[in-house]
Amino acid sequence: MNISHVIMIRQFASTCQSSIMTMTPFLQLLLSLVIILVAAKAAGYLSTLARQPSVLGELLVGLLLGPSLLNMHHWPVFTSAHLEETIALFSELGVLLLMFVAGLELHLGELLRNSKVSVSAGLLGVLLPAGLGMGVGLAFGLPPYHAIFLGLTLGATSVSISAQTLIELKALRSRVGLGLLGAAVLDDILVILFLSIFLALVQGSGGFWPVVWIFLRILLFLAGSAALGIWVLPYILRKVSRLPVSQGVLTLGLVVTFGYGLAAELVGSVAAITGAFMAGLMFARSPEKERLERGVYALAYGLFVPIFFVHIGLSVDLRMLDLQAVWLLLAIVAVAVLGKWIGAGGGARLAGFSWRESAQLGAGMVSRGEVGLILATVGIDNGLMDETLFSDIVGMVLVTTLVTPLLLRFLFSRHHPGGIALQTVRGEEEAV
Repeated sequence: MNISHVIMIRQFASTCQSSIMTMTPFLQLLLSLVIILVAAKAAGYLSTLARQPSVLGELLVGLLLGPSLLNMHHWPVFTSAHLEETIALFSELGVLLLMFVAGLELHLGELLRNSKVSVSAGLLGVLLPAGLGMGVGLAFGLPPYHAIFLGLTLGATSVSISAQTLIELKALRSRVGLGLLGAAVLDDILVILFLSIFLALVQGSGGFWPVVWIFLRILLFLAGSAALGIWVLPYILRKVSRLPVSQGVLTLGLVVTFGYGLAAELVGSVAAITGAFMAGLMFARSPEKERLERGVYALAYGLFVPIFFVHIGLSVDLRMLDLQAVWLLLAIVAVAVLGKWIGAGGGARLAGFSWRESAQLGAGMVSRGEVGLILATVGIDNGLMDETLFSDIVGMVLVTTLVTPLLLRFLFSRHHPGGIALQTVRGEEEAV
């Protein structure tokens, strides 16, 4: 290589560096998406090679790219002030689509037939970890309000991680999968109710009627979404499917999903993911289900869902963890895992599940995911926890989010001693 070639290479490298460092916010977004998607799929593939759910790899690579290690979005190339916020919004769309897919794979009748175990597991899965969490908080000298809020945070469940893992394991329509999803919906309702009551009391606006109003709003949303889905949606779907427009059914599915998510937050005071799950249940009854599935799967798993799982890791900063409060952190993690596992699993056992099925369902309820982070943010914004407790809860969310896929994989694995055959709701046996 002569001197002229070296000079040209240096000039080219300098030009590329200059172009990269002066990228517009849009180009920075494109670069961020390229990194996230490539890393997510590569990590997911490596995770499957290790006989683990792909979601575990996606969570871990998010942690690698996040502020705990590489701090990707603070590299010199990323100067956009709104980049992290935009990725977070993409992530929220991802979890909505994930829960829509979960609902799409089920049938409302199947879910209702498992209502007994859903109620039992959902109720005990909230009460036991919440009670233990309050006890841990008081034992470590936290103020009573902080201890109560800690308990409420530990009572929450984020089913999105479990839903994705069960989809990969082809166990979503098993008795365990149906019971888990029903319990998670009830869990969401109960935690919202308890949190609303607690905040009303703390803020001095407590009373009987505010609580009744919250309950009525939840019932209004559930009844209204079911009525629209059963009687109105089929008519609209038939009309749209005949229109000479591109991807009309897919567009309708997305509109209903986002509309249900919006209504869940504004009308029902529950999480938007509950609305998305309800939307999926409504479309599961449709003759256009398979056509809709193809479009939603491509959109969800090609773009938004991987961003959601990576973003969980991106939003966690292990440097926030207070080493001086390590014993409190360990206690919170222990209560979060064992309290939810035993509580939800015990409820499933009381409802007639086998010991193995109960253990599987309880494990699926362990993850706190984005719901735990949202509740922690509410707590610190309202002065119900300090920075140390907030950091410990962030650590708990990270541990439970990472351990849930591992637990489910182990409990459902065919290589687990004795093997596992799942009894589906239609009576056939499905090997997982």
